[in-house]
Amino acid sequence: MISKSTIDAVFDAARVEEVIGDFVHLKKAGSNYKGLSPFVNEKTPSFMVSPVKQIWKDFSSGKGGNAISFIMEHEHFTYPEAIRYLAKKYGIEIEETEQSQEEKEMLNEKESMFVVSEYAKKYFQEVLFNSEEGKAIGLSYFKERGFTEDTIREFGLGYSPDKWEAFTSDALGKGYSLEYLEKTGLTIVKEDRKFDRFKGRVMFPIMSMSGRVLGFGGRILTNDKKAAKYLNSPESDIYHKSKILYGISHAKQEIAKKDNCYLVEGYTDVIQMYQSGIKNVVASSGTALTPDQIRLVNRLTKNITMLYDGDAAGIRASFRGVDLILEAGMNVRVCPLPDGEDPDSFARKHSLEQLEKYFEENATDFIRYKANMLMDEAKHDPIKKADLIRDMVMSISKIPDQIQREVYVQECARIMDISEDVIFNSLAQQGRKELQEANKKYNEERKKLEVVHSKSEQRNRPEDDPLYILERKIIEILLLYGNVKEVFTELVYETNEENDIVVNEHKVEQKVYERVFLSLQEDEVHLTNSLFQKIYSNLIAYYNHNEWSLENYLKQLDTELSNEVTSIIMDDEKWTLHNWESQNIFVKQKTQGIAQYVSETILTLRMYLVNNLVEKYKQKLPAETNVKRSNEMLTVIMDYTSLINLFSKRLGQVTSRFKNIEG
Repeated sequence: MISKSTIDAVFDAARVEEVIGDFVHLKKAGSNYKGLSPFVNEKTPSFMVSPVKQIWKDFSSGKGGNAISFIMEHEHFTYPEAIRYLAKKYGIEIEETEQSQEEKEMLNEKESMFVVSEYAKKYFQEVLFNSEEGKAIGLSYFKERGFTEDTIREFGLGYSPDKWEAFTSDALGKGYSLEYLEKTGLTIVKEDRKFDRFKGRVMFPIMSMSGRVLGFGGRILTNDKKAAKYLNSPESDIYHKSKILYGISHAKQEIAKKDNCYLVEGYTDVIQMYQSGIKNVVASSGTALTPDQIRLVNRLTKNITMLYDGDAAGIRASFRGVDLILEAGMNVRVCPLPDGEDPDSFARKHSLEQLEKYFEENATDFIRYKANMLMDEAKHDPIKKADLIRDMVMSISKIPDQIQREVYVQECARIMDISEDVIFNSLAQQGRKELQEANKKYNEERKKLEVVHSKSEQRNRPEDDPLYILERKIIEILLLYGNVKEVFTELVYETNEENDIVVNEHKVEQKVYERVFLSLQEDEVHLTNSLFQKIYSNLIAYYNHNEWSLENYLKQLDTELSNEVTSIIMDDEKWTLHNWESQNIFVKQKTQGIAQYVSETILTLRMYLVNNLVEKYKQKLPAETNVKRSNEMLTVIMDYTSLINLFSKRLGQVTSRFKNIEG
């Protein structure tokens, strides 16, 4: 179990913008940072990070929290795993306390699979460097490829002995469960037999963006025609081939820094390029690009450069994957390598300076490259040329930016020697076709789900409920200004000689949280929203017993409360997503009048609640047959109405103002 001192050290060291910056390409937005959500596929940034408050908020998914919660959400880590990850990142030595048997048993299935996979990586590397077989076969192979020992260790490369049960026996002997050896695909179990999946192969660990071992790729070195040259881990709870890019954990920071990602095909391409100094490189591992893989890169950069080995058939096969990249709003360039070269061999023969120069001089925009390539194939064949136009229209139609589309139309018209109108008309036809298909799919889904959104349901949305808005503002005030001391005007309601309610005022200095608590307690107000009431009670208790620290406060919240708290806090700065200051539009800050803002919110809440009481009495009055009770109700209504008028006067509002409360 990790000690409290280690956890505190991690919280002290971890900067939310640094932690998230490893996974999301962040851009400055006022005093905050913004980026694309890492949890949903989007084209407009809705993800915000506040370095001052050390929190983040994803307005698309509703998730939010601190640096620890981000790692837990993004990497599906448990709390201890997130602490360990950040301790490693910041060079903090982990101090352990003894773990109870109950705590050991709490390790869930996925975590157990990660533990087994990490052990396997260490085992294969140990065999590679310290066994005769490993050195003679595996290490010799890697060195023949030109990999240095530092590179081999950095990528965790290894070797699996050419024996049926070498790894499995060792793992079982060290106490690892056969269940998880099988579930990760490291061990194959058939009836009473068990044997190593990767027997006699050099090993390439496949890691998540954070560096966790998800699975393996193994390459056989013999000429066994019955065995596949490359073998991957099977799909499992932790390994999904279509959702990971090889090398992403090593490349992520350089991709964000260089604002470009080189895409290659194989493991050795990545490793050789990385060793040569081109570190912003990942591989699709021989599969067609998937939306999930594209989204991984899209978090870090909008620019992809695809390195091709010059094989025309291979290039054409990749076109569909590129259309998916275009659809994600990304910029794609293509850089074909000289005949007979692949990224691995090309990087081995050239220095970093030569590589960078070649890529810069030979990288071409994908649409232009595709149009030229297909035109060369079509030559003077009109039928092929017609197919070419349709193919190009399909690619251009995927580009979401209208200006970009128009530029590409002009360029393609020039290359293909046709009028722009032909392409524009084809684009329009393609657009109508896609719209029809989308509508058809929508209607089918709608029939299946039979979802009916009535007007009454729409009216009942929380954001349309004045009471919801007011209660949320109370929580916002406590979070943003609870510990601030302000001078408030104390209102004392009294009856004068004419029996009218009047207000006397005097000044009092209080902390905001005290003011809110005493005001609501005086009126015996309980927040009707259960989540807000939980946060309210939690906040008041925290303020009463602790020095205010948002970071420490968030530590003790569960996920539900943490998401809501960060949402409320970051809503206050959501405007920075829009870059309004660059357009000379400046948002007024609430700190310019905290006492007034607090007082007005409390008064408005009071007025709303009192008015609700008046309305209830008015509804009951016509049905009341008892004259005495009827007169009593009229008196109550008149008293409450007088109170509402006083509230309105104090707020400088007409009585009906609260009916249209704005957020």
